[in-house]
Amino acid sequence: MRLESSVDCVTVGVMDSDGLLSVGDVAARCGIAPSAVRYYADQGLIDSERTDGGQRRFRRETIRRVAFIGAARRVGRSLAEIRSALEGLPRARTPTHADWAAIGEQWRARLDEQIDELEALRDQLDACIGCGCLSLERCGIYNPDDAASRLGSGPRYLLGDSAEDVAPSF
Repeated sequence: MRLESSVDCVTVGVMDSDGLLSVGDVAARCGIAPSAVRYYADQGLIDSERTDGGQRRFRRETIRRVAFIGAARRVGRSLAEIRSALEGLPRARTPTHADWAAIGEQWRARLDEQIDELEALRDQLDACIGCGCLSLERCGIYNPDDAASRLGSGPRYLLGDSAEDVAPSF
């Protein structure tokens, strides 16, 4: 799984004499705002070094981390989840393909669940997705007396429950 590939970061550009990139360079190369680069650094998601003048500078491998953060955000990962994943990567060297693959494997099950949920939503958009799936009390056809609410909150039928799950057993 190559999550980092969904964010286009250019891999060539201007580096300072130490081979480090400025906030603006990282932002431009990754297509994000400089404020996002600073925010990620403040949140501990990426590392920076300071020049004698106090400006942030980033190692080249930061671009991969920023790309990963962008891809992970696009699939709904929280900053806490992203931070946890990045903490498993080495700080002293550029992460390898195996390092990135380990993260992908950790997230595979949840991504598969999300895909299933999205496909179910897509497949039910042409029907009345309000009937029962949102446990609406006024739906007398598929969810009389709001019976689906006994199964929990949220879109019960969309999440895989059925009317048979709430039918009284005699």
